[in-house]
Amino acid sequence: MKIYKTPQGPVLNIDAQYYALGNACWDQLINTPSLMAHLAARAKELRPQGAELIANVLAPIGSQEVWGAGVTYYRSRDARIEESKSSGGGDFYSRVYEAERPELFFKATPQRVVGLGQKVRIRRDSKWNVPEPELTLAINSNGQIIGYTIGNDMSSRDIEGENPLYLPQAKTYDQSCALGPCIFLTEQPLPPATAISIEITRKGEVVFNGSITRAQLKREPASLVEFLYRESSFPAGAFLLTGTGIVPPNAFTLLSGDAISIKIDSIGELLNTVL
Repeated sequence: MKIYKTPQGPVLNIDAQYYALGNACWDQLINTPSLMAHLAARAKELRPQGAELIANVLAPIGSQEVWGAGVTYYRSRDARIEESKSSGGGDFYSRVYEAERPELFFKATPQRVVGLGQKVRIRRDSKWNVPEPELTLAINSNGQIIGYTIGNDMSSRDIEGENPLYLPQAKTYDQSCALGPCIFLTEQPLPPATAISIEITRKGEVVFNGSITRAQLKREPASLVEFLYRESSFPAGAFLLTGTGIVPPNAFTLLSGDAISIKIDSIGELLNTVL
């Protein structure tokens, strides 16, 4: 079961049948108790339609905050150590990788988030920028994971590497986050074999690709959510990017016009271009 946000309202997808949910409020909808059962009951009251209902989809976000988790894959740990070793911050990342408490950081307000087919940005004051393909948790106001979407955590590696205290500037700016194309609703954790992949093309040619599985995520999603909600409330729910295990080589940086395709099993494909 998937739910899409469109200019005409939420659209439900069950077994390739699409159901327009009218002008339902997005925030109220995703916080509905027993959401999947509620939507299955709604579908029985509606006439199924075709995929034209999702010809134009928006980022699946209302007024939710977007947060990120860092250093949750071994490859991410190594990349953070490499980029920050000249500033003396490398040891921080090694220690947080092994610590009980995860690294959590604020990523984006809704107005800084773009959706499928929209443009992400790289900072004008940065020279080393990469996309970070991430399995993203959709969480309701009670701290329950209701489903999953695809996230692109755009990051300025030179700013973060200059000093770990510059992390907010490296991560948070206009159009620094993409989410979509939908929320894959499920009451079960995604299987460890779930594949996450990325492909970046420039002028029609592939300049980077990589893949990983959820099994390589060091921290369990439920544990990340518990830490996020431990002393913070989210009345409309939240999205949590779970980190990346796919890091381009140090010589690579994004350029304007690059196309970024991120795919995750069961969810779909998030495609964005760089402004």
